[in-house]
Amino acid sequence: MTVTWEELGWERLAEGVGRVRLPVWDCTVGLVVGAGSALLVDAGSSLAEGARLRAQAQELTGGRVTLLALTHPHFDHVFGAARFADAEVFAAEGSRTVYDDGDGRGRAELRADAVAYGLDARAADEAVAALVRPGREVSGRLTLTLDGGREVLLANVGPGHTAHDLAVVVPGDRPVVFCGDLVEESGEPQAGPDAVPSRWPAALDRLLELGGEDALYVPGHGAVVDAAFVRSQRDALAARFGVSR
Repeated sequence: MTVTWEELGWERLAEGVGRVRLPVWDCTVGLVVGAGSALLVDAGSSLAEGARLRAQAQELTGGRVTLLALTHPHFDHVFGAARFADAEVFAAEGSRTVYDDGDGRGRAELRADAVAYGLDARAADEAVAALVRPGREVSGRLTLTLDGGREVLLANVGPGHTAHDLAVVVPGDRPVVFCGDLVEESGEPQAGPDAVPSRWPAALDRLLELGGEDALYVPGHGAVVDAAFVRSQRDALAARFGVSR
């Protein structure tokens, strides 16, 4: 690597694994480095943010992002994806209906949500026009092998925060689990109209099974947490939505 994680404002989580907390919505983007290429987890809230992430990833890896995993179809996680045009894009099964639902309603809802949360209308229009349709959907678990032999697990653990929640697990002495917005640390988990509250606690059980007790759990928003935090949030969600355990 030509620069350190810290020099670019990223947080190093393990060897070759890091994340950055983006401004405005405090959205996390993760990076897993292979030999001259990388996997990016989520892509930011606009085409401009996606371009900055691409440039930073290239500085950190000395190569390019060849794989992109989208944890769920919300604007602050996917609107920058078009800036990774040569990457293979993964998402949870069923996600394509949000990006390409025939009548354009899914894209219109993404745009409306982005503008309602403060994204400039022109930036939202540009992102929607360029919106990337995932090339491969994950129905269960899928192991990817980066250049150099590093393995990363993609797991469809939802529904919960949305109907299409994907987790990314980087094995190691202390695994790193990118949770998307199934876990939030900087505020109460957001349950919009596309959430599936009755199944959200079970999705967190699956996250805990994947990562184990010693893993680092990386929320979609906020500081990195441990298994105890995930269990506590699971129990709070179950109580909030009246889900028996």
